[in-house]
Amino acid sequence: MNHEHKWWHRSVVYQIYPRSFYDADGDGIGDLAGIIRKLDYLALLGVGVLWLCPVYASPNDDNGYDIADYYRIMDEFGTMDDMDLLIAEAGRRGMKIMMDVVANHTSDEHRWFCEARTSPDNPYHDYYIWTKQPNDLMSVFGGSAWQYEPRLDEYYLHLFSRKQPDLNWANPQVRREIVDVLTFWLEKGVGGFRFDVIDLIGKIPEQRIIANGPRLHDYVLELNEDGFGQYDDILTVGEAWGATPQTGVRWSDPESRQLSMIFQFGHLTLDQARVGGEKWDIIPYDLRELKTVLSRWQTELYGRGWNSLFWNNHDLPRAVSRFGDDGRYRVESAKMLATVLHGMAGTPYIYQGEEIGMTNVRFAAIADYRDIETLNMYRDRLAAGYRPQGLMAAIYAKSRDNARTPMQWDTSEHAGFSAGTPWIKVNPNYWDINALSAVEDKDSVFHYYRRLVALRKTADWLVYGSYELLLPDHGQLFAYCRRYEREEYLVFGNFSGLTLTVDPAELRLSARSVPLLNNYPDPTPWENGVIRPWETAIIKL
Repeated sequence: MNHEHKWWHRSVVYQIYPRSFYDADGDGIGDLAGIIRKLDYLALLGVGVLWLCPVYASPNDDNGYDIADYYRIMDEFGTMDDMDLLIAEAGRRGMKIMMDVVANHTSDEHRWFCEARTSPDNPYHDYYIWTKQPNDLMSVFGGSAWQYEPRLDEYYLHLFSRKQPDLNWANPQVRREIVDVLTFWLEKGVGGFRFDVIDLIGKIPEQRIIANGPRLHDYVLELNEDGFGQYDDILTVGEAWGATPQTGVRWSDPESRQLSMIFQFGHLTLDQARVGGEKWDIIPYDLRELKTVLSRWQTELYGRGWNSLFWNNHDLPRAVSRFGDDGRYRVESAKMLATVLHGMAGTPYIYQGEEIGMTNVRFAAIADYRDIETLNMYRDRLAAGYRPQGLMAAIYAKSRDNARTPMQWDTSEHAGFSAGTPWIKVNPNYWDINALSAVEDKDSVFHYYRRLVALRKTADWLVYGSYELLLPDHGQLFAYCRRYEREEYLVFGNFSGLTLTVDPAELRLSARSVPLLNNYPDPTPWENGVIRPWETAIIKL
């Protein structure tokens, strides 16, 4: 690895969806005081960074990703004093706070937009994107991306909800405003930022250019040089759905002076129909394709950029339900997915509940769902003639609410999340899957994650070693080697409920191989090439 070593190379990030994490005041909504109460739990896990989904003032049309004031905390979450206390208490436990910055759009209730819609001559009008002649661009949440404003006889662009008007990044004053936002939070002591849909800020809608516009990287460079780059060693990650390994290098190469890393999603679209398919049009994924995509990011960024490592987040279904077995082998497959991911080069991200093996939820009625994207899809496709049963099957697999059900703390009412009625129902399986029992059980998914997090803090090979994919054509086994100086390590995971038999030599196993981590408690037969259902291991060769 040629680049300077950074603190976040050895850190693991824990993502918190505040609305669903822990409710301290009993109103059914998670809050900052609730996060503070659970800091010791997060410190026990060993993570070094807490990424908070947006906690700013918002009307909550898109659960906080529609920001009305970047300088104020949402009333439901608490106060700025609570935020200051969270930053301080996390720091006291060796954890940094990473804020979620939504800079592609604001809420239509933001002061800027309230001014912008009053007159074309208002200086804030040019903070947003307007036209007299809308084209056929579509919103991610369904329908046209253009909303008519009768007072002005103009249309404004909203790539998401109509209550999320897109900012005009071609206006230098908009860019200055965002730099000011970053500076405000950096002065409070946060350790980093996650930039929501950052690859969209360079859009040219009249040319139908949405992602990766020609000035995109100029804008991000400006954010770095005028904003967070003025502070020491800030962790930054950008959400970039259209990124490739080539653009990933450009984003994360320190010499480019842009971001620490990006979230790339190639491995998370493999179960989506290829031709004309949306996220709801589901096909079985092929492990060989998954290995190819992840391996490209490992090899092509090595020594040039930096990877983010993640299976799930607030927008994605639960990993153990998507790639593992959330029934009989839930524990084994959750540990396997953790091993394969954390064994790679990059900064791993744990989404709340992943560390205890939380699963997707199957609410009986569409009325139990809260996600705007899910509800819009159901309405639009039902009107188009789709059958409700098929729509619910897609929702069970892909709805964002799978990740947003309350954190399962214990077996008390509402899984210990709240003394009140939760804003969204709790997954009924909290009797079997909860943090209290996981912490008490030394063989739990939680303690397995603890070992992986601890290993990254001390193992140079895990952080800076090279990567080589083994058995690329195997349809059930994901195996790779990591090398650093004169050491070599094998990481493998069985992505199936089958018992596999492979030639030990193909995995470079020998009598001198030393297991460091394994998800089965009894002696392992993999020395003879036998790999049990959902088995995983890290082995020093």
